Amino acid sequence: MNIAIILAGGSGTRIGADCPKQFIDVLGKPVIAYTMQIFQSHELIDLIEVVCVKDYEERLQQIITREGLTKARLIVQGGEDFQHSVMNGVRGLKSVAKPDDIVLVHYAASPFTTPDIITDCIRVAREHGNSTSATPCYLLLGQNDDGKQSTRWIDRDRVMQLNTPQCFQYQYICSLYDRAEREGLLSRVEPHTTSLMYLMGETIYFAKGNQINIKITTPEDLQLFEGYALLQQQQHT
Repeated sequence: MNIAIILAGGSGTRIGADCPKQFIDVLGKPVIAYTMQIFQSHELIDLIEVVCVKDYEERLQQIITREGLTKARLIVQGGEDFQHSVMNGVRGLKSVAKPDDIVLVHYAASPFTTPDIITDCIRVAREHGNSTSATPCYLLLGQNDDGKQSTRWIDRDRVMQLNTPQCFQYQYICSLYDRAEREGLLSRVEPHTTSLMYLMGETIYFAKGNQINIKITTPEDLQLFEGYALLQQQQHT
C-alpha cells in the first residue's frame, strides 16, 4: 500500500494571510484541495492522511467532502513543530500501515507536484527504503558572506534542491523518528525530515523533480500558483 501524509499542521505566517496558507482560496478552491487532488487522482495512492493544524479539522473535513476526496480517510492533529507533526502522522498510521508500505510525506502548500514525480518517488523508495524529489540547481550560486556581499563561488553541480514528496518504507521512518526522539535530536535540526536524516548519518536517494515543484511560502509564490491553476483549468476545458 502507498499512503500519502499531507502536512497541513503549520500556520504559514510568512505569507501574511488571515488563515494558514494551505487554506487560502485560489480561484475559489483552497490550496490544500489542489494538493490532495493530485494524490487522489494518482492510481498508485491508496490512502491519504492529513496532519491538520488545530481548529481547522472541521473545515478540512468540509473540503474533503465537497471535493470528493474519497482516499482522504484519516485526519490527525499537527504537532508543536514540523518534526512532531510528521511523527503524529507516522504514528497515526500504526493501525493501518504494514512495515513495507510506502509513506509519502508531502507539504499541503506544495500543489505544483506532478503524477510522474509521485510515481518516481515511490519507485526509488521501494528500491532503497527512502527517496526525495530532487532537482539540480540551475542558477548561479554565491556564498552569502554577511547578507550584503559574496566573495566565494559555489559549484552548483555539487548541490541538489530537495523538496517533497519524500518517501519512506513505513518501518524505516518509524525507526528513524523513534531513534531521533530517544537520542534527543528533534530540536537540533531545521524543520525537514531530510535534515534529520543528514544529522543521523543516513543516505538520501534522489527521485524525479522539476523546477515547477515548489512550496508556496511567499505572496509571490501564491500568485505564481494562481496563474498555474488558471492555465490548468483552461487546458481542461
